[in-house]
Order: sequence, then C-alpha cells, then structure tokens
Amino acid sequence: MRDYKKETENRTAFIRERLKESGSEGIVYGNSGGKDSALTGILCKLACGNTLGVIMPCMSKRNFGEDMKDGLEVAEKFGIETRTVDLSAAKETLMRQIGEAAELNDKALVNIAPRLRMITLYAIGAAENRLVAGTGNRSESYMGYFTKWGDGAYDFNPIGDLSVTEIYEYLRWLGAPENIIKKAPSAGLFEGQTDEAEMGVSYAAIDRFIDGGEVTPREREIIERYHRASGHKRRLPPVYGI
Repeated sequence: MRDYKKETENRTAFIRERLKESGSEGIVYGNSGGKDSALTGILCKLACGNTLGVIMPCMSKRNFGEDMKDGLEVAEKFGIETRTVDLSAAKETLMRQIGEAAELNDKALVNIAPRLRMITLYAIGAAENRLVAGTGNRSESYMGYFTKWGDGAYDFNPIGDLSVTEIYEYLRWLGAPENIIKKAPSAGLFEGQTDEAEMGVSYAAIDRFIDGGEVTPREREIIERYHRASGHKRRLPPVYGI
C-alpha cells in the first residue's frame, strides 16, 4: 500500500503548481458520484479552496438518482461547492439534429453525454478562469475505457497513475462515504450499465495484469484486446510533418 499521507502532500503540491503556472483562479471537475471523481474532487479541494464540482445528469435515471445523491454526499463531507447542469435536453436536441444527417448507432450515442459534459466543464472553466481536472485512472487508461475528447480531456489529472485498487485504498484512507467505495463502477451511460460487465473483465484482474500478476487466459485475451484497440486514445493525433 502507498503512503497516502505523502501521496496527498505530493498531489496537492502538483495541483497548486498547475494553478500557479497557468494563472488560473480555481478548478472545475465533473462530480459523477463515482470513486474517481470523488478522489479528484477531494484532492483538488485540499489543494485549492476555489474548487467546483459540477453534477451533469444526462437522461439516465441513475444520473438523477444514486449518482447525484452520492456526489452530493461527497461534496458536503469535504466542503466542495456544487452546481448541477441537466444535459438531457441538449443531448435530445443533438440526437435529433445529427440524426437527420447520419444514422446514429449505439457507439455514437453513448459518447455524446461524456463530450457534452466536457463542453460544459470547459465553458465554466473559461467563464471563471478555472482549470479542468481529469478524473480517469490508470486501469481505465490501459483499457481505453474512456471517451476520446470526453472524459479523456482535461487540463491536468491528479489521479491518472493510480489503479482502481489504489483508488479504493486512497478513498478509505481519506474517509470517503462508504457507498462510493462499495457500489459497482459505472459511467452511467445507459440504464443498468456497469464498467466490468461491459468490458467482460474485473478491475481486480486488470490491476493484477498491469502490475505483472497472474490472470486467466480469458482475462488476458480481453485485456490485451482492449489495450491494442485503444492505442489511439492514449496518443496525440498524428500531424503531418511532425
């Protein structure tokens, strides 16, 4: 286990340095009610009093239910300012208007919400001179389990080197609400969605694999396939002549 007292000192110093070098006056992040956004929000608040968490429900019942409740509980416990922006109408409008130009499949539809959320965060950031904090972890990054130009976009990420296993350890050390730690990880992209069910492999197996541990042949095949297919997400787009 990491020395989370030292980790907190180092990570809050990292955040303060990003603010100093950019001349920004605060931080904004997406408060999804999940483990990653909880840890990002807590660390940002410890580093900067002017930290804003934005809850952005987008059509999913879970967004308006347990996720919002859990996000508010974390914010209240750690004194994080919270605002809510309902993106449901915006998504419905986009689906209708883009649908007139192309037939949208499930992959196209589920990626609209994460990108709308990032538009929202950057608009607030620009309006109030805030940096956008990322909430992705190492396990998701390895699998490519994030939306390009959606939750994969940010100005800085204070937790991107931590595996899901370490995220949970860190949250327990910080005393985060128990439900954040216990509930199944989900991006809330559609009803009943959970990360592990969608990928077909557990985060525990992913973390064992990326740390050099043993996994089953089936787990290895899934992890390696996801990693190969998502390489473009972890690289800047190619530019001719560079």
